[in-house]
Amino acid sequence: MTGSLPTGPRIDRGALERIVKRAAELQAGERDIGEGLTEPELYALGQDVGIGDRYLRQALLEERTRTATESERGPLIWLAGPRRVATGRTIPRPRADTERALHGWMTEGELLQVKRRYPEQTTWEAQGGAYASLKRAFGSRGRRYVLSRAREVAGAVTAVDDRSCHVQLVADIGNAFNEQVTGAAVLGASGLVGTSVALVVGVMVPVAVIPAAICGALAFGVARRQRQRAAEALVALEQVLDRLEHSDAELERAAGKLPAHQLARAADEIRRSLGF
Repeated sequence: MTGSLPTGPRIDRGALERIVKRAAELQAGERDIGEGLTEPELYALGQDVGIGDRYLRQALLEERTRTATESERGPLIWLAGPRRVATGRTIPRPRADTERALHGWMTEGELLQVKRRYPEQTTWEAQGGAYASLKRAFGSRGRRYVLSRAREVAGAVTAVDDRSCHVQLVADIGNAFNEQVTGAAVLGASGLVGTSVALVVGVMVPVAVIPAAICGALAFGVARRQRQRAAEALVALEQVLDRLEHSDAELERAAGKLPAHQLARAADEIRRSLGF
């Protein structure tokens, strides 16, 4: 049987991936999937094409992360960036350990507190109180605490198998988005009012349009600044996943840190920030 197989040069990895992907597409194309498939039907299809449940589950979770923010469209999104940023990654550690480490880091490393607990995910919001405010103000250990500026951060940890899980993080930065867009709108409106008044009182057109031009440029800059904030929030989420994936020592300390009196912790942070 093996003697009848064609022989030839070795197939490199890139070509192999394309061949396997295309073969799976051809076999899947023989089935009528209508408007879509349910998850059980997806796993059944995977068995037909020889793809293990673990890999299908991981690919499905990654697809959900990819589509978490792609529905946002329109000129405002192009101008000021998304209202939400999302990222996800498969972490090579059990779900329970990952959940514990994630919660510990969000609390100690990002200065967030639990907002809601759902069966599928947990949401956090910025911590209040003197301790958190002092720590953010002093920028403990050079941190900027970008995620504490978000309206909320959601985290979902889903088991892929006994030794790994998929973590999806979504930061809702709609509060900053609204502030920047509102500020840009006020600037733009102010420029238009200034130009209108100048035209009414008879100022020459080349001079009258100056307020609108200047305020319009400033408004554009204010709105575009939000795109940078969105990029910073996405990097902060990726850094959390980096710590989870590589078992960062600081993350492990945060996960196992014992609660202490807030005043004592605040004093400790001040001493550390001042170099005492």
